[in-house]
Amino acid sequence: MTTTPEAPAAHPAAPIPPAVLARLREADDAGRPARPVTDREGGAPLRCCLRRSRAGERIALVSYAPLRRWAAGAGVDPGAYDEQGPVFVHAGPCGGPGPGGGYPFAETAGLRAFRRYDAEGRITGGAAVRLPADPALAQAAVGQALAEAFADPAVALVHVRAVEYGCFLYEVRRP
Repeated sequence: MTTTPEAPAAHPAAPIPPAVLARLREADDAGRPARPVTDREGGAPLRCCLRRSRAGERIALVSYAPLRRWAAGAGVDPGAYDEQGPVFVHAGPCGGPGPGGGYPFAETAGLRAFRRYDAEGRITGGAAVRLPADPALAQAAVGQALAEAFADPAVALVHVRAVEYGCFLYEVRRP
């Protein structure tokens, strides 16, 4: 299957929604208050705007349960698949993702997990994809993995994770 330049538009990455971010900045999904810090080095993958932080920005590391949030909106119980983990967000409101195309966090080579879920919040499979160092090839690899995932009509959404840290990066819902 060939990935076309339209692939990012066909399978857009979703940031954490602003209303959820506001709650996470008060208390995260583990019930802990957010502890903002000034990012001295930059480079943290921000799930609020789907870009890397810049040195000097105020960010917070919070616990987030992405499937739990999706399942609540869908009226289903994810059961044992409900999990939470650390994500970086801006410590205060931000403008969300900016203009531009492509998949976030694909500029760094590494292993990504594409975890597939059905409409009931159950895992229906997944794929591990090693992103190449070339950014254009990495974008194509992400597009290909998402196209393959959504070729299965049972797949309702895909969670993209960084395998090295096990972190949730973003969600992609069926178009």
